[in-house]
Amino acid sequence: MTTPLRPPPKKNPERRTLSPTIPPQARSRAAMGLTAAAAEGRFAMQVCGECGAVLYPARDACNKCLSVELSWQDVDPRGELLAETTVRTSTNLYFRERAPWRAGTVRLDAGPIIICHIHGDVPPRARVVMTNRLDRAGQGVLLAMPETPAPDMEDDPQLRAMTSDPKLRRVLIVDGRSDNAPAIAKALHKAGATTIFVGEAEGWRPNPHRAALQAVPGVQVLPLDVTDSASIRELAGEIGGKVDILINNARFIRPGGVLARGDTAFAQQEFDVNVMGLMRLAQAFGPGMCARTADGVNSAVAWVNILSAYALVNMPEFGSFAASQAAALSLGQSLRGEFRDSGLRVMHVFVGPTEDDWHQPLPPPKVAPGSLANDLVKGLQAGLEDVYCGDVAKELVARFRAGPKVLEREMTMGGRS
Repeated sequence: MTTPLRPPPKKNPERRTLSPTIPPQARSRAAMGLTAAAAEGRFAMQVCGECGAVLYPARDACNKCLSVELSWQDVDPRGELLAETTVRTSTNLYFRERAPWRAGTVRLDAGPIIICHIHGDVPPRARVVMTNRLDRAGQGVLLAMPETPAPDMEDDPQLRAMTSDPKLRRVLIVDGRSDNAPAIAKALHKAGATTIFVGEAEGWRPNPHRAALQAVPGVQVLPLDVTDSASIRELAGEIGGKVDILINNARFIRPGGVLARGDTAFAQQEFDVNVMGLMRLAQAFGPGMCARTADGVNSAVAWVNILSAYALVNMPEFGSFAASQAAALSLGQSLRGEFRDSGLRVMHVFVGPTEDDWHQPLPPPKVAPGSLANDLVKGLQAGLEDVYCGDVAKELVARFRAGPKVLEREMTMGGRS
């Protein structure tokens, strides 16, 4: 049985913080399909288009019929544990620091025998359910989980090393004035977060959400304005060494495209908050979080950007806002590369139209704050990179993958559904 996590003791500031380490990250181009599926929490394998064989490991040609018509498809994740070993030392520093580490072989019901990590609650020769996870190098790896959920199984050290679970961690919610801030705070508290810092710009103005935020145990409301570099640096100097998960929910939105606006005033505010605000936050909080990714139970693990699904394809009715979201998405991808060597994960939550005043003219379905908060926490618990929240976001990404040029025409020529 997994030993439940205990709150870590207060850290001794005179002791050296462990330097971040990551597991081996070299992969073939063919194997990147496993990583792409893991980023969204899907269990996928290569499937031959000629003979239908399910292949492992990833390869450039089918080992049964030599066809090169291989595609990544979701397959049955169930299987049987055949053999296992426990690694108690390693030449790799990442695994040596985390030993002992279980590994073994599983025969999938879909056919192939695979090498994988093994959850601590899986007994010998047991039936298992395979999951595809991102390791701290940001690469897809396979983990065998118990077929029947066990108590405290989320606390298993191997599983926790592959997720961004908020349990016993400290979180910063950037914008306490956002309609989704109270719901996110409640969901984080329910997930076991110990301290929830909430930023609030212009504290002299009434905040309709302040009472709801302060009613959540562990919440601390602190001054933070993403358009003010001094405000961000001051807060980073105060709590930067304590933030394990940062959730950037700050955004400025106004309807209108390029011609309808008539000027650039709102566009400047959208880019100042949605893009430059993200950059200011990353410059202030990023280095400290990167330095603390090996800091034990409450190590830094994730940077979360909440983005509109229109970051994927522009919607002219919100054209300037969508452009700022596309820029923020590109900036987040840059941060993934810059955070890579530390193991700090960047998670993008793509959300459809939300229940707020600015999306009021749009027809349903819309995303309620509670739904966004629940999907965000589930994404952290699963260690995902991309989360699609709401029917509109899920439909948009499916249509984008099927044909981005077709979707662009539908979005810009009145063919939206």
